Amino acid sequence: MQNSVILVINCGSSSLKFAVIEPQAGTVHRQGIAERLNTAEARLKLAGAPDEPLDRRAGPAEVLERLRPLLGGLAIAAVGHRVVHGGERFSDSVLVSELTLAEIEACAPLAPLHNPANLAGLRSALRHFPELPHVAVFDTAFHQTLPRKAFMYAIPYELYEQHKVRRYGFHGTRHR
Repeated sequence: MQNSVILVINCGSSSLKFAVIEPQAGTVHRQGIAERLNTAEARLKLAGAPDEPLDRRAGPAEVLERLRPLLGGLAIAAVGHRVVHGGERFSDSVLVSELTLAEIEACAPLAPLHNPANLAGLRSALRHFPELPHVAVFDTAFHQTLPRKAFMYAIPYELYEQHKVRRYGFHGTRHR
């Protein structure tokens, strides 16, 4: 019997990286990247396979459609999503729900180049894998334990209150 694997997705503004991993064994079963999404040069690069061109309008939905047949035979247990900014709302990984999506969207002004793309990937994956649990992992969550004196800037406090201007710390998934 094959162990369950996790599909991990990192959807950016012009790329979608993915890996299918078996956490207990540390095995990577499949991995790749779709680059230059929404351009005439859009390509899907799978480890160990020739590059495949993608439609110029390719976005996360087409990439996941192409990916699904490549997962045949793998018992995917869940889908993990890297999300750049969780603001002060998320101090840990969470199961994705409609409320989670709305809260990630509310954090978009804090990461306008990243969170909308992360949401596009989340929504596409939810449509392609509706039967699976989806978990959002936030780059900013790891640093939520910073003491107040470390995350506050020497600026008018109203900017923090109104716009949430503060030090968040990034690449927390890498630190963790």
